[in-house]
Amino acid sequence: MKNSSSLVYNVFLVIGDFLALVGAFSIAYILRVSVSHVRISTPITAVDYLETFLILLPFFILFFALLGLYTREIYEQRFKEMGRLAVGVFIGILFIISYGYVLNKPIFPARLVIVYGYILALLLIIGFRTVTHWGRHILFRFNKGINNVLIVGDTNVTHQLIKLLTPSENSGYRVLGVVGGVKHPLKQEASYALFSSFEQAINKIGPRLHTIIQTELYSDEAKNSCVLTFSQENHVSYRFVPGNSELFVGNIDVEIFRGMPVIEVHQTALVGWGQIVKRATDLILGSLLLIISSPFMLLIAIAIKLDDQGPVFFQQIRLTRFDQKFKVYKFRTNRMNINGMSPEEAFEKLGRKDLAEAYRKNGDFIDHDPRITRVGHFLRKTSLDELPQLFNVIKGDLSMVGPRALIPEELALYSKRWAILSVRSGLTGLAQVSGRRNISFDERRQLDIYYVQNWTFWNDLVILAKTVWAVLRQKGAA
Repeated sequence: MKNSSSLVYNVFLVIGDFLALVGAFSIAYILRVSVSHVRISTPITAVDYLETFLILLPFFILFFALLGLYTREIYEQRFKEMGRLAVGVFIGILFIISYGYVLNKPIFPARLVIVYGYILALLLIIGFRTVTHWGRHILFRFNKGINNVLIVGDTNVTHQLIKLLTPSENSGYRVLGVVGGVKHPLKQEASYALFSSFEQAINKIGPRLHTIIQTELYSDEAKNSCVLTFSQENHVSYRFVPGNSELFVGNIDVEIFRGMPVIEVHQTALVGWGQIVKRATDLILGSLLLIISSPFMLLIAIAIKLDDQGPVFFQQIRLTRFDQKFKVYKFRTNRMNINGMSPEEAFEKLGRKDLAEAYRKNGDFIDHDPRITRVGHFLRKTSLDELPQLFNVIKGDLSMVGPRALIPEELALYSKRWAILSVRSGLTGLAQVSGRRNISFDERRQLDIYYVQNWTFWNDLVILAKTVWAVLRQKGAA
């Protein structure tokens, strides 16, 4: 019953990556040595060059594997996959250069071969993986490589799983049946079958199963043992997802506590060395950006003064980690006579109370906002009004990346504020790069919680890169 499609796909990726690397560095050699008429620094024959690379290229595959490039979690997220490929090829080239240095043996006939090889390797591997990704989904449409799933449990998580696994041509999983649906009714007209017991499900669909996902433990241990035993005896993959999805989030440590194995659950994955690395990155990157942006900040301050008399900076009390209040700094973009007011108060004073509701419904944004000055419109459109928050980053009030810093009143009634406030708020974040204007307040907070519970340093780098792209496209600015 075991489905080996994922293993076959991984093997195909390994072979394709290897061939793409061979092709890339072979073409790089040809472009520099055979095509170019510029004299090379170290004469190396094509046979010697290729022989050395064929010996060392398996280390590229090893580095790719260590970076997770052959795991579903990575190769199904294209942006993350491309980033790690760039890192993997770079590490591989450094390894080859180090190898040549240690053995005092020239590897490359010219330095341009390294540059050509890196660029071509990325292009060929990404191109190969893109085509492979499309091909895999085409096979899914023809029911090739699909994992048949039985979900055992009657919880809200069951509904979430079904939604995530549908349609099968995208996920690669097909839900054949669900055991349960009494406390949390399931769709009777759905493509999957409903079963009242695990035994009934096995009798009907057992031979076709590849995966069992249990979302709820029975009170009777014998029933739980029956599910696990069936999966082991029939070589069916078994997974358990707790019905309380908030229980196993963030960072999980399994340790021996007084001789007994226990699971420790942290509110956030940002613990230990992660906190130190994140803070060091904030200080280095924040200081560098502040130095670079200082001349622009001076020009902006002068423009604000000339456009609308009043203070250059806007200060407001916001919340950050552990419910701490701090003053956030921004360039003032609102007119002086309404500066410091809430949006509702400002619209009412301007005689446009009708705009307050539209402002909130549209993700805290409306076109031609009457509260904003001429310079303010430009600053918001380009997100330059956020530059003074670099001072907050250096002070430790904010991080470069994190949940959006909100005023106490906005978070007062939010039931999961404790999760959002378990880390420092950020200058940018997952919600901002996911289309801040196009999603509701609750959806933005859910993205904040997801960031907190699934933090990685790599995700921070991805969000920063997406922020730069969003600013350049002037997307999501408000």
